Amino acid sequence: MATKKKPARKRPPRRQRRLPESLRLRSVAASFTVNDLPKSIAWYRDVLGFTLGERWEEAGRLRGIQLKAGGCDIMLNQDDFAKGRDRRKGEGCRVWVSTVQDITAIAARVRATGWPLDREPSETPWGDWAFALTDPDGFKITVIQE
Repeated sequence: MATKKKPARKRPPRRQRRLPESLRLRSVAASFTVNDLPKSIAWYRDVLGFTLGERWEEAGRLRGIQLKAGGCDIMLNQDDFAKGRDRRKGEGCRVWVSTVQDITAIAARVRATGWPLDREPSETPWGDWAFALTDPDGFKITVIQE
């Protein structure tokens, strides 16, 4: 018995864009300059649950590190204090991160380390479920549950 070939299916022509193509990113990484690199590494690892990635050393001294959580990265760099030891960090900066994990459980794990939350898990005015905290250098992080 002979098999009939299906006719080739033509794709419809693509619509022409009216505007230039926009930038489409797959991820974004933040880089923070911190006062005490070992302390910040421990905080992101032990309080939030990031894992260690690449390390950057200079003359045998740790200068920076990549921390990973899922497909996201945060880079921490040791401040050289060229702009002064009292330079405030984190002002005017908030990083929003999202997860499918239960953020109530994540917030409880953070609190169990003794670290305070800036905002308990609750609904935002636009309908997301979120909590917020501030790292040791003043960088603000809001965790949203997808």
